Amino acid sequence: MVYEVGDIVKLKKPHPCGSHEWEILRVGADFRLKCAGCGHQVMMARPLVEKSTRGLKKAGEKSE
Repeated sequence: MVYEVGDIVKLKKPHPCGSHEWEILRVGADFRLKCAGCGHQVMMARPLVEKSTRGLKKAGEKSE
């Protein structure tokens, strides 16, 4: 799977605010993710993000 800045990933476990969706702010060995619900930012290792991803919306895609 190809991850790019601006994409929205849906992760397996929810953030404490209840949101499963995160916006990618930085891609590399680590990812910087911003919660779509509350705006909290976290750094996660690439293997952890790849393992827990359940869906990916590209930056230009319309939401359903």
